[in-house]
Amino acid sequence: MPALPAVLAAASALAQEDAVVVTATRVPQPSLEIPASVDRLYAEEIRAGWPQVNLSESLGRVPGIVVQNRQNYAQDLQISSRGFGARATFGVRGIRLIADGIPATMPDGQGQASTFALGSAERIEVLRGPFSALYGNAAGGVIAVDTEDPPATPTVEPSLFLGSYDTWKAGVRFGGYNLLGEISRFDTVGYREHSAATRDQLNAKLRIESLTIVANSLRQPDSQDPGGLTRAQLEADPRQASPTAVPFDTRKTVNQDQAGLRFQHRLGGSSSLEATAYVGRREVRQFLGFAGDFGLSSGGVVDLDRNYGGAALRFFLNPGDSWRVSFGAEYERMDERRRGFVNDGGVAGALRRDEDDVVDSADLFAQAEWRFAGRWSAHGGLRTSRVEFRATDYFIGGANPDDSGSRSYSATTPVAGLLFRLSQNTSLYGNIGRGFETPTFAELAHQNTGSGLNFALQPARSRHAEIGAKTVVSKRARANIALFDIEVADEIVVDVNAGGRTTFRNAGRTERRGLEIAAETLLAGPWHAELAFTRLDAAFADSGNLLPGVPRTQAYASVRYRRDSYYAQLEAVRRSRVAVNDANAQFADAYAVASLVAGLVQRGERWRVTEFLRIDNIGDRNYAGSVIVNEGNGRFYEPAPGRNYLIGVQAALQF
Repeated sequence: MPALPAVLAAASALAQEDAVVVTATRVPQPSLEIPASVDRLYAEEIRAGWPQVNLSESLGRVPGIVVQNRQNYAQDLQISSRGFGARATFGVRGIRLIADGIPATMPDGQGQASTFALGSAERIEVLRGPFSALYGNAAGGVIAVDTEDPPATPTVEPSLFLGSYDTWKAGVRFGGYNLLGEISRFDTVGYREHSAATRDQLNAKLRIESLTIVANSLRQPDSQDPGGLTRAQLEADPRQASPTAVPFDTRKTVNQDQAGLRFQHRLGGSSSLEATAYVGRREVRQFLGFAGDFGLSSGGVVDLDRNYGGAALRFFLNPGDSWRVSFGAEYERMDERRRGFVNDGGVAGALRRDEDDVVDSADLFAQAEWRFAGRWSAHGGLRTSRVEFRATDYFIGGANPDDSGSRSYSATTPVAGLLFRLSQNTSLYGNIGRGFETPTFAELAHQNTGSGLNFALQPARSRHAEIGAKTVVSKRARANIALFDIEVADEIVVDVNAGGRTTFRNAGRTERRGLEIAAETLLAGPWHAELAFTRLDAAFADSGNLLPGVPRTQAYASVRYRRDSYYAQLEAVRRSRVAVNDANAQFADAYAVASLVAGLVQRGERWRVTEFLRIDNIGDRNYAGSVIVNEGNGRFYEPAPGRNYLIGVQAALQF
């Protein structure tokens, strides 16, 4: 058996071909040394041939992840990891979102992917499995986006994209002197009636030695919401809006500003600390597809004014060549003023709800890695979390009682993994762990009967187990495979979804068993191929019904040919049919779609220009790209566009 230093030296030689990650262990490590499923996407994969608007553009190649573009910018993407998050009605649920080390997920577990600035992203890292529990209130995984460091040479990079449905995006990246910035505007009339949207974004990163400061801003005024369609409406005219969308002028306005800092300092020897802090403000006004002037309804207009922030302190220690330890504390807080009004034909009417909502989250965690017996390493971690919800009701009188109340949830979630280096370029691993998810405030907002928050909802608790293998064949290929088994008690599922109002309940027990495979070539020539496959059997244990919103199989494949001055890529995605409700009364049909992109590249000593043409859904397939789980009026289906086109020009100039 080779000595440990020899194995580590060989591993270092493979580092350029093995995805070096920071997500899983909070410190840089090759994925061959991590007993978990981790994938990384690089800047070229995020930007080449894409408008860089949605995570759905590039995450489709990651096994276990399903990203459904709803073609509805009034609602966020539907992102699920091993089935977690598929039921989300608002925002991203069950997955921890992180941008430059700062959470994009609120302490109640709900996040928004629309704030990610993909045009300046250096990488996206995706962690699945039980190690995600070390990041707090999420059981499905972690998606972390990191902005590029400022360039050493002053650089300007303008871009312009034009596409079908009067879609366009213009932006500019600029950098130098320790600063990187990106400004962009995205605008579309939309594939469907009543689906127009505009999005303005700013992202900036300032790095001075050990201090990094990030700031971003999002302005998204009056994004129209076309709603869902019934099966008959989908087949008759997929471009139509829901019958309630136009009469109630359903739409959403979002304004968000955030700033944060990260300080990294070496304490001496191999020890270091990292401190982060952030503050933000988010304003949302959403017009739903009903009046909300009946009974104890809180209205058809949602008005949120949210302040949030947090801080974390983490220590990293290397007591010896065979040990690596990290521990820390995190605190997050969200203060939200929530009001509701009658939707009077697209105009805010009488007040129907007025309350202050507060969420506090306090966490302690510890993680350790022990390399022993040459090729073996053991990994373990523990996180203890407490999340407290408080609501203060000001809309009291008549039939409206005082709905103030509070509820706290707490859990300790352990995780352990074992890794064996079968050879210098192949690892076998296994892990087990527990997960914990509280309800979000959106899930607590309503009861089916009566008024007040639904504090009867229990947190979902999960048990995870996974085994897998990873290999890198130098200059030839990389491949990963993982088998997992997950059981969830008290899973929070949609109960009733009608008229823009959604209530939730705890299911008994759900089970998820699956297989994930990812492979790509690393050949020196112009050809590159990639494959990702997921098989996921996710069902309610009592009834055997499939979990809605979760495809049983998903496959992605791409082939790319690249030369210095041009490139072309063909990619395809196939997803099996998807249940739209708990009863499995209807299914969204399976579909397979292909896309083609071709581009040209011109470059000089200090400049570069690229042009590309992209064609999506080459076969002009009519299908539902996403579903609204348990929609009470049977309007489950959100259509995807037919054949559509995008042309883009990107340039870079160094001074």
